[in-house]
Amino acid sequence: MSEVMETATGRAGRREWAALAALVSVVLLLAIDGTVLYLAVPALTADIRPSATQLLWIGDIYGFVLAGLLITMGNLADRIGRKRLLLIGAGAFGAASVLAALAPNAETLIAARALLGVAGATLMPSTLSIVRAVFTDPRQRTTAIAVWSAGATAGAAAGPLVGGLLLEHFWWGSVFLINVPVMAVVLVAGALLLPESRGTGAHAVDWLSSVLSIVAIVPLVYAVKHWAGTGLDPTVAVAALIGVAGGLLFLRRQSRLALPLVDISLFRMPAFSGAVLSTALSIFAFLGLLFFFSQYLQLVRGYGPLQAGLAELPTTLASLAVIAVVGVLVARFGAGRTIGGALLVAAIGLAGIGWAATSTGFWGLGIALAVLGLGVGVAMTLSTDAVVTAVPKERAGAASSIAETAYEMGGALGIAVLGSIQLARYRANLELGPGTDPGAAAAARDSLAGAAGVAGDSDIFTRAAHAFTTALQSTSYLAAALLVVAGVVAWRVIPSHRRAADKEQEQEQEQHEPV
Repeated sequence: MSEVMETATGRAGRREWAALAALVSVVLLLAIDGTVLYLAVPALTADIRPSATQLLWIGDIYGFVLAGLLITMGNLADRIGRKRLLLIGAGAFGAASVLAALAPNAETLIAARALLGVAGATLMPSTLSIVRAVFTDPRQRTTAIAVWSAGATAGAAAGPLVGGLLLEHFWWGSVFLINVPVMAVVLVAGALLLPESRGTGAHAVDWLSSVLSIVAIVPLVYAVKHWAGTGLDPTVAVAALIGVAGGLLFLRRQSRLALPLVDISLFRMPAFSGAVLSTALSIFAFLGLLFFFSQYLQLVRGYGPLQAGLAELPTTLASLAVIAVVGVLVARFGAGRTIGGALLVAAIGLAGIGWAATSTGFWGLGIALAVLGLGVGVAMTLSTDAVVTAVPKERAGAASSIAETAYEMGGALGIAVLGSIQLARYRANLELGPGTDPGAAAAARDSLAGAAGVAGDSDIFTRAAHAFTTALQSTSYLAAALLVVAGVVAWRVIPSHRRAADKEQEQEQEQHEPV
């Protein structure tokens, strides 16, 4: 079928797929940007010498700002135009990246990271809502969202690999400066290839709701990150209470507005609420595992940063393979059964990681990582598809922001909850001899990295590595059990029949196809 005929019948042609490539490059870069910084921390610490508190803000403020503004920016995209906001955000992201790369001190780097979060919040929902607007054919839309999801999951997994490659040859600022040429390409390609789309002109953004959404989300993200970093303390409780109070006020206001920022009635739909939950739980397990699995590879197995990034490559490749199989799976089994089955497959991958953690070779871990990547990739693709297609196209930005918020909150909770469980199990399993030096014992109980820093006592590190591996196993099994429950719920709650609108659209398109 020619490109002209495809466009006439609502099917995407070469121009639309080229536009998708530009959108996915944005998602891939944003996902990499969320994880690439961790490897650069030692180098930037030696250069600009941030305090411990400043170092925490350098790492966390990007996620705080991004998560807090997603809902607002998704609605703003519907209001002023998704392409316009995407191009503004791409330019701002490139400029903030230069500022971060050349930051002479910690204060400038913190400010640059905050600006990156603002720009990232304009980009993520805009990319997904444009995909929804461009790909009207249901099967092509599912494939396009599979490509989009692969960019998100592969980028998160590839962050350490990209960081390792850059830091092998360049200074720490290179992890930010790499954003500039990508965003330059996005600006040119986006201006030429992307169509403009927006919601109804009468739908104004309710700024009080925007403020309440920030008050609800940012303190909760801060609470879980602080819990992961320092453990439970009064700060966690206060931040969580502020977030819950803000969330209740936000929900109360949404229920009273004629045109709410978030249509909470959508959550009464099993397909929508189940899909949001599936997205959150998939990324909960995925990023929660990657957070401490990278430590396992580098400290227990002795891999360097680049080698550790390569070791996680099976997850990236498997998430890319989703593009080829997701359309067949959903056509054969339906969305609900496919999402549920994918979560069960991801659970098998997590259990496999726990089983293979004590093996000396890498094959078992590699296969388990691939299985995990495949399961998470399929579940995220179809969950995201279900969220953005549950609303009219003019509200695609708002729906996309909900999917993105579920992604960010799921990742933050995964790191906090699974990371805290991992640390608790590590300390419970750590058995040190009665004659161990108190200072060395305290360092070892603090973390595996602390045990590695104890000079002249290999026995302490051997015991600590064994305790960390045992904790990795139990945490992986627990996360697998959680995904089994989520898979069963998704199988039963999310409908597996195709939407009537999609069926009618396909039938109409088939009538226009040449014999």
